[in-house]
Amino acid sequence: MKKHIFFDLDHTIWDFDRNAEETLNELYHTYQLDTLGLKSCADFISTYTQNNHQLWADYHLGKITKDFLRSERFSKTFIQLGIHPDAVPHQFEDDYVSISPTKTNLFEGAENVLSYLQQKYTLHIISNGFKETTLTKMNLSNLNPYFENVIISEDVGVNKPNPIIFEYALDKAQAIKAESIMIGDSLEADIYGALNFGMEAIFFNPLQKEKPEDVKQQIVHLEELLTIF
Repeated sequence: MKKHIFFDLDHTIWDFDRNAEETLNELYHTYQLDTLGLKSCADFISTYTQNNHQLWADYHLGKITKDFLRSERFSKTFIQLGIHPDAVPHQFEDDYVSISPTKTNLFEGAENVLSYLQQKYTLHIISNGFKETTLTKMNLSNLNPYFENVIISEDVGVNKPNPIIFEYALDKAQAIKAESIMIGDSLEADIYGALNFGMEAIFFNPLQKEKPEDVKQQIVHLEELLTIF
């Protein structure tokens, strides 16, 4: 019998890519990136998204630091697209970090699902996101009322998939593994992190990537949770 549901935030409830796209479209015009030679905003967003996803995967695994991720993702993107390093707008990252967390696009059905689940379970967040941006996202997207605890990796000192953060989250929730389940989009951080810890997990897979055989549960839409719980 499950009593506690732990959610990832970015790419699971808060629509990271959609919010990033909105922000980057604004900054593309603010910085007049077409005058630097970046004629396609779509190509800029696509290249950034690919770089950002890879850097976040490395960050989850402790291969890189927060500062390296932030310094690298845009500079790498600009240089890949043919911008000379001396012409890279270095304020771009700071502006992105200021604007993006204020966006409030959630995955379809998120509020309906959370409202339903909250009546039957205690809900929590476990996020590898940076603390200041995570708290801004939660606040401005009106997500705080749904969750009993918001566990952020920077506060714990380790990222998912490290079992320490799952142990910390259960202690904070006064929960046990058998009564708990993790829902997230990252196979490495969320799903295998939870499974290796001994906790059940549901893979949120909106892009319908190939599911590994050892991952038993997946959903493509959040509203599928209404039929599971």
